[in-house]
Amino acid sequence: MARPLRHILGLSAFYHDSAAALVRAGEIVAAAQEERFTRRKNEDGFPSQAITACLKLAGINLDQLDAVVFYDKPITKFARMLESFLAVAPAGWLTFPKVLPSWLSEKLNLRKTIREELPGLAGNCPILFTGHHQAHAASAFYPSPFPEAAFVTVDGVGEWATTTIGEGRGHALKFHRELHFPHSLGLLYSAFTAYAGFRINSGEYKLMGLAPYGEPRHVQAIYDHLIDLKPDGSFWLNLEYFNFLRGLTMTNEKFHRLMGGPPRQPETLIEERFTHVARSIQVVTEEVMVRLARHAREVTGLGCLCLAGGVALNCVANGRLLREGVADRLWIQPAAGDAGGAAGAALAVWHGAAAHDGPGIQGGLAHKSAGMDGMRHALLGPAYSEAEIRQVLDAHQAVYERLDEESLLNRAVELLRREQVVGWVQGRMEFGPRALGNRSILGDPRSPKMQSVMNLKVKFRESFRPFAPIVLREHLEEYFDLAVDSPYMLLVAPVREGRRKPPPTGVHGLDLLKQVRSDIPAVTHVDYSARIQTVTREQNPPLHALLEHFYRATGCAVLVNTSFNVRGEPIICTPEDAYRCLINTEMDYLVMGNFLLQRTAQPHRQLERSFEPQLD
Repeated sequence: MARPLRHILGLSAFYHDSAAALVRAGEIVAAAQEERFTRRKNEDGFPSQAITACLKLAGINLDQLDAVVFYDKPITKFARMLESFLAVAPAGWLTFPKVLPSWLSEKLNLRKTIREELPGLAGNCPILFTGHHQAHAASAFYPSPFPEAAFVTVDGVGEWATTTIGEGRGHALKFHRELHFPHSLGLLYSAFTAYAGFRINSGEYKLMGLAPYGEPRHVQAIYDHLIDLKPDGSFWLNLEYFNFLRGLTMTNEKFHRLMGGPPRQPETLIEERFTHVARSIQVVTEEVMVRLARHAREVTGLGCLCLAGGVALNCVANGRLLREGVADRLWIQPAAGDAGGAAGAALAVWHGAAAHDGPGIQGGLAHKSAGMDGMRHALLGPAYSEAEIRQVLDAHQAVYERLDEESLLNRAVELLRREQVVGWVQGRMEFGPRALGNRSILGDPRSPKMQSVMNLKVKFRESFRPFAPIVLREHLEEYFDLAVDSPYMLLVAPVREGRRKPPPTGVHGLDLLKQVRSDIPAVTHVDYSARIQTVTREQNPPLHALLEHFYRATGCAVLVNTSFNVRGEPIICTPEDAYRCLINTEMDYLVMGNFLLQRTAQPHRQLERSFEPQLD
């Protein structure tokens, strides 16, 4: 007899971006990344603290779980790795000894590892596994607002699959096409990320941000030598140019000669040639995604499209899919990378879409809700009460004011109008790589100096990197060429023509950074694009209220929104994290709940970190 499921815990761990997600009766009620608690960016360890947070948010204990689901099949993945190393022997044995210990200690017998890490788990609670891309597909389709849709999942690699095309209808997931390792768009983009001197699995968005400064000079060389791309979006990589099977680097000398020189060393000056390299691989990536999406529509006959996998975080490519009308409607999992696989794994089991090798398990019987976004606006992490915030502030002898809601909004608007940089902490923490207004740093987009101030004095990061706008949904089309919701900051669209400033003549490369490009220059990238987040009252009442007050005071319905962290650190989680970040940067003010703090009024100028930032 099938065992009914109510509480299912999904896990991702041991590779990068470890996370936990709790599904109750088919609904995601909590989800968090482990990095937010350990303060180590891209944490890959077992997500113990994320699990604790999820259980607390759901109000249950470990012994009340009905199933634990891991987002990957470790034995299949190990077999793929072993086969790949053997295929290039003896070269592959340079890397194999480095990965073997962790597999023998914790990854191969994951049931044992999970029970050891979760000693309160009931003995009869099954531990299950989904396929990696099955978890991605489930995370894309089940929380989407569509009763039926095509899906495309694209990342580095799961067990064998690197890319899948399929469809979801009701509870069912059906896979139509797969591409297998080592032919991977995610690994191709990561190879270019590493070549440009950024850290793989965390620096890909930097490469995307660098691309508009360059020209697509290497596109044909990439097509001629690196990737054989077919009309249906399938492709093969020419492994003669890559080193990820044989050594400890992504690329080799043949690749370097093709791209015009040696790779950039991290933390060194970015030569102009790397802007052209970045632009070229971005163009190729967009073309692959467009062809895959078109093929997904052809083979499924469905106009709605869902995306997941790390490559789905390429918001420039997502914007092109929308502009070219590849899909009638598009929904992208906000935690599209491996963290979202934790939610997808739990959802796959609940919906009965995952094959189990454990005891008889039956997922929920309710139909998938149409028209609703099951990610709850990605606000799935912990929140902190006024008493908890005050306790932290008092422990640091912080100087603060407590204001009522209206006074707080008016003060915040006045500070923003004065070009002050304001930290904004409200409600539940976001799940996924984007801060969506609950763990954010805000600024006035009309300020020509805001981008450089935020990058260099607050975020301590590369000056070329753009900032995203948040905009009242009802005013979206006054500012951007976009007519659909973008609640998760995963679509790039142009700033409207009438708001642009004439392009400079004779300026190219990173010198374009110094030019004012529109009447909202702090959120306008060098190619007049913006990575947009739309805000509605239903989605985020406090943030919507702030935007409304700012609009009434200034006539501008846009603010700068960047994640509340500094370079090398994860987004903040707790009031302690927020206060520490305020003190250790040149941020001007912090709004946390109903409390307002001015940095220069605080008794401390520096607070020690309990961790080392991971620079990339």
